[in-house]
Amino acid sequence: MASVWAPLAQKVELVASDKVIELKAAAFGWWGAADELAAGADYCFRINGETFPDPRSPWQPAGVHGRSRHVDHSAFRWTDSGWQAPPLPAALIYELHIGTFTAEGTFDAAIWRLDHLVRLGVTHIEIMPVAEFLGDRGWGYDGVYPFAPHHAYGGPDGLKRLVNACHAKGVAVLLDVVYNHLGPSGNYLPRFGPYFSDRHSTPWGPAVNFDGPHSDQVRRYFCDNALMWLRDYHFDGLRLDAVHAIIDTSAVPFLEQLATEVDELKAHLGRHLALIAESDLNDPRVVRPWELGGFGLDAQWSDDIHHALHTVLTGEKDGYYADFGALTDLATAMTRPYVYAGEHSQFRQRRHGRAPINVSAHRFIAYLQNHDQLGNRAKGDRLCHLVNDDRAKIGAALVLLSPYVPMIFQGEEWAACTPFQFFVHFDEEPELARAVVKGRTNEFAAFGWQPQDVPNPNSLETFECSKLNWNELEEERHLVQLRWYRSLIELRRRFSAFTTGRSDLVDASCNEENRWLLVQRGPLAIACNFSALEVRVPLNGSQEPQLLLASKAAPDLTGDEAVLPPESVAVFASDGVF
Repeated sequence: MASVWAPLAQKVELVASDKVIELKAAAFGWWGAADELAAGADYCFRINGETFPDPRSPWQPAGVHGRSRHVDHSAFRWTDSGWQAPPLPAALIYELHIGTFTAEGTFDAAIWRLDHLVRLGVTHIEIMPVAEFLGDRGWGYDGVYPFAPHHAYGGPDGLKRLVNACHAKGVAVLLDVVYNHLGPSGNYLPRFGPYFSDRHSTPWGPAVNFDGPHSDQVRRYFCDNALMWLRDYHFDGLRLDAVHAIIDTSAVPFLEQLATEVDELKAHLGRHLALIAESDLNDPRVVRPWELGGFGLDAQWSDDIHHALHTVLTGEKDGYYADFGALTDLATAMTRPYVYAGEHSQFRQRRHGRAPINVSAHRFIAYLQNHDQLGNRAKGDRLCHLVNDDRAKIGAALVLLSPYVPMIFQGEEWAACTPFQFFVHFDEEPELARAVVKGRTNEFAAFGWQPQDVPNPNSLETFECSKLNWNELEEERHLVQLRWYRSLIELRRRFSAFTTGRSDLVDASCNEENRWLLVQRGPLAIACNFSALEVRVPLNGSQEPQLLLASKAAPDLTGDEAVLPPESVAVFASDGVF
């Protein structure tokens, strides 16, 4: 049945290549007709005499301004019957961007690199947004057709082939989705109905209407989108972009509604499904079960962990890094996911956060790098552009052996030299391209970066230089870093003390003057030396400690002290663990 939600329209028609169908008004602002479209048919809707693509378009082969194309999801031949994703607490997540993960930049090309991820120990890949956006290249956070996989990546069938191939390799797949705003070009939703609110605003413009008049059907739109990805594309979970920008005063918040509906789909399909939030609220309600008054999401990204680690490794203190930089902050981040849990934030000039009491560390995603922390730098610098490999190894050890669910950003595991810069393809809309350049320049002023430091986001070169160079894996420096990551991941799997999410079993101590940090995970200890000098690190009474792994030469052990080389990390086990 052909249908569309357009509560304020006087006349609605479906325009196909061979016919025009007049739709009839139905309940709650819906219009429909009994006619069916054939698979592959191109069509659009005519609203009060103007034609627009389908707000729920499953495919936009000609881009954001072209006609929609009907997709029969039942026609794809899946081979993943019986597939079950690993539970999230056991995950090692690998974030990737389809357009830059391979030279070809397509779903099908990504399949050929899955064996590398399997050998690394990846359990889940997390794909940056693929919903149709303007142009042939972009990060995906300016998508305007949430139901349509991007045409340049390979469309619906290409995405299904990738998910199917991942499952065949034993890898689960998460998709990044954006429910807090839509992009600036091709967003025709306001021509259909009140999808946006005039009462709230976000950094990207008017907020999505999650709590005003007609909001029931707006919420239905985004819930249906989430269920589609999980049901029709067999995704194992979703990462929800910037949920702090979802403004909702409802008694039952949209996020809670989404979580309960995904729980129902999970029960129906008999599959593990996960919802992961990006949130800067430092509010444990995001991950508390909805039965206990929370939103019911399974996990959230934790920027506090990243910021505490990044500032110690790099010494940067500009912008939002102003709140961090002390080793005591990093020690706190190793024992609780919110460094700010009610403390005063200098950056925000107010108290920030709430203590995540009785919340498992498995509810939080930790990372040394991600798309934001690279791409939101002026030049898209990776950590290996900012510090030497020895310091990067310390950071990797603290993330991969933390009580949290670890995540790696594409290429991080081999210290990829290619940056990850912000890029768009707005050639057809030069005014929009200029606005993006101006916005990026103003944003970077807080970090002291100059306009000449900011690559042109609309330049093809900016996109091309952000693509991974897989030939780097033939060079010894990159292989050394890859072997280090593999060793850490193997160590995490080997000992249950590294995979438990019990924060009460984690203790961290540090010495600001001598620049060392010790993280104890039950009988295991991670000793870090951030100094350029050799330091002694007390192992706090460990009985006959045994070295499991070291980033440099084996440390000398004198009693319960370890003498660590400069800028190094070592992992020890108490006698009797084996």
